[in-house]
Parts: sequence; C-alpha cells; structure tokens
Amino acid sequence: MNGPARHHAGRATRPPGREVQAAAWLLRHPGFALVPLLGLGLAATLGPLGAGLTVAAAVAAVLVWWRVHPATFDRFAAPRLRSSWRRWTVYRGRRWAQLMSDTGLTREHRHTGDQLVPRVLRVRSSSPSIDTVYVRMVRGQDVAYWQEKASVLWEALIAHRVAITRHRPGVVAIVIEWELPFTRTIPAPDIPETVDDVDLRALEIGDNEHGQPFTASVVDGHRLVAGCTGSGKGSVLWGTLRSLGPCLRDGVARVWMVDLKGGVETEQGAPLFHRYATTMGEALELLTEFRDAMRDRQDWMRDNNIRRCTPSVETPVELLVIDEMAMLTAYGDRAAVRDALRLLAEIMTQGRASLFTVQGYLQEPSKDVLDVRELFTQRICLAVTAASHVDMVLGEGARERGALADEIPGDDRHAGVGFVIDHGSRLPVRFRAAFVTDDDIAELVQRCAPRDAQVIELTGDRGAA
Repeated sequence: MNGPARHHAGRATRPPGREVQAAAWLLRHPGFALVPLLGLGLAATLGPLGAGLTVAAAVAAVLVWWRVHPATFDRFAAPRLRSSWRRWTVYRGRRWAQLMSDTGLTREHRHTGDQLVPRVLRVRSSSPSIDTVYVRMVRGQDVAYWQEKASVLWEALIAHRVAITRHRPGVVAIVIEWELPFTRTIPAPDIPETVDDVDLRALEIGDNEHGQPFTASVVDGHRLVAGCTGSGKGSVLWGTLRSLGPCLRDGVARVWMVDLKGGVETEQGAPLFHRYATTMGEALELLTEFRDAMRDRQDWMRDNNIRRCTPSVETPVELLVIDEMAMLTAYGDRAAVRDALRLLAEIMTQGRASLFTVQGYLQEPSKDVLDVRELFTQRICLAVTAASHVDMVLGEGARERGALADEIPGDDRHAGVGFVIDHGSRLPVRFRAAFVTDDDIAELVQRCAPRDAQVIELTGDRGAA
C-alpha cells in the first residue's frame, strides 16, 4: 500500500462510540454524577427523612442568607449560583448546538459528516445582566472569524450587546450583556447634615447594578477616573464633594483643585477649595505646597509617634483633585510635566498614612499620557473610546470578564455608567454615577463652603457631565 493510501486508512471515518462520548462528558462535568451520588450517600447514612431534612435546611439557609444579608450573598453566592443555572439552561445541549448552527459557527467533519459544535468550557456570571462564556472553537476557526459573527450572535441571543475576545489559544471569551440595568437618571446624592453622618470610606456617588448605593473612599488610596468627553466624570467629582460636604464646611477635609482647562467646569465650586490652580505655573506651585504640607505632617507624626492620622480639624484629609490630568502629565511644557510627575510620584507613594490623597480625571489612560497610572489604587472606568483602555484602567482581563466600558453609548442617556472591580471577587461591577446639575453644585457651595470662604451665588440647569 502506498503512503497516501496508508495515511487515509489511519484516519477516523466514524465518531467514537456513544458510551465513550458519555464517559468523556461525565469527566468534564463530574458534578452531574457527584450530586446524585451525594444524595444517595445522605439517604443511606441518614435515611430518606434525614436526607430530605438536611437538603431542606441547606436550601432554607441559602434563602435566609439571600433575604437577611443581600450584600454578602450577591458578592459570594449569587455569581456561582447564577453561573451554574445559566450554564445548564442557556449554554448547553441542543439549544446551544442550534444557536451555533444558526449563526454559522459550526463545521462539518469532512470524513464522518458529523457536525462539530464549539464547546462551552465555563460560564461566569459576574452580575445579573452580564455573562462571560468561555468557548473552545472548532478547529479551523480563529477569533477574527468569531468577531465577524458577533452581530449575528447578538441578534440570535436577543441580547443587549455581545463582545468577543481571545482568552487563550483555541478559546474565545464571549461577553453577553443581556440588558442595561439603568433605565433612569439618578438624582444627586443628598448632602449629609453633620460630619458624623459622613463615612469617608464609603461616600455615596450613585447606584450599582444590584440596586445598592455605589460608594467610594477618599482615605484608602488614590482614585483614577477615566472616561471620554460626556461620560460623566464631572458627576463622579461633584457627587464625591456633595457626600463630603460637612467635612469641607467644618475643615475635616480640604480640597486642592487643579483644572488646567481654565477653570470652566470647576469655577462654580471655587469657594469650596482650599487652593485652586488653573494654569501650569499655578499647578506646580500648588503641587509643591501640597507636597510640603505632607512632609510637615509626616514630621509631626514622627515627633508624636503616630503611624496613621485620624481625620479631624487638626489633621484634615487633604484631597488633591486634578481635572483633565493629561494637561498636567503629558501635554504641557516638557520640563513642567517632568516636575509635575516627580511631585505626584512623591505624594502618591507617601501620602496615605498622613491623609494626603489624589484623585485624577482624564480621557486617555495610556502610560504615555499618565506615567504614574499604577500608583492609583482605586480605578473607575466610565465610557471610553477603545477596548484597550478598559484593561489599562481596571487591570488585565477586566473587559473579558464583562467590563464593556468601550461599548457604552456616548449619549446623555448613558452618561455616568461605568465599571469598577469588586475587591473581593475581582469581578467587574457596573454602576451609574448620580447626575449633578449646576443647581446641585450651587446648593453645595451655599451649605458647605468653608466658614472663612466667600460664597458665590450661582444658578443654572446645565449638568456636570
């Protein structure tokens, strides 16, 4: 027999037996066999009644947890339960095979004639509205081919949006956004009455996709907020200051504002600021003064053997806010930019214990624009213009896990929608920042300007987008 004939004879012309396929399937899904075996084991050990009571008690405990403490349930249990449920009800069996066939993502085995269906490896449901499905492609396909089919898959699933990225060789991650959870504009957060009503580690600035308040800290690190024009950065900024209001009024927190866009978007709140800079020269002076104040407090802490300050009038939270940070860190005079980056690096690496913190707002988060990006410990990603920006802000793999910030429409109806990473589960959580109007800012100035500041009366109905 010649070489080609021998080669052809060695190829499979029929699929493996059904029993072999079933055994392989059970090896990939051990829970399908282990759960019944566990039930039989309980019945054999405790008797049918005891096994039934044990299962009922477990179900009751989960229900009580769900009702009594939604925050921990949604963080630890809900993603796993939701992933398992959707894995077996949406992404399996004939329904999945039919979906793949209808969207042109199957292939026919050229020797056996069998239909080859992409196999679901894992499902991750980080939120009620977003799934990430990891799928092993059929041999001969690549991620570009799948991305061409994304719009077809989107329509076939009747989903809000679908994004497809490469996970590893031969495997794609399909991010399926089933619905948009925010259907209304969220009003500006209320201004607390007293300093005692303010939690500096959980200032409310909007709602998350679970219907709970979305909060952020001003004392546990530095915050980076990235988003394109009109994405809602202003609402995050002013929402934070509204929740911080009594602390500004009573001197427990002080704002040092840098706005190199000439102060157009921040001038209305000028009476709230301890220091205010609108030009590059003024910004460098402000940064130097901020750095020197940090050093003075560090000296005081050493003299008094204090490892970490407590917010008070004597040791206030010093909050440096930089609006459109790229003007300070990339687009200015080269020598001035170098000095600004040096001062920022010193402040951000040393300021936490002494309550000196930085909040930066910018549109383009690349390393070239923001050399100190990695020093920000809190990251918020609003609507951005490129898929790569998502991982630049939230960390590698964030978009693949469901943070589709580059897919957020750039209209007013979606302003303020963004993503953060939950520190416990490392999953993206979608939120919407409260919409802060000029009237809301004017109210904040009237009620919470520091006692020795001159309050400016301003009115209007334009939003702080």
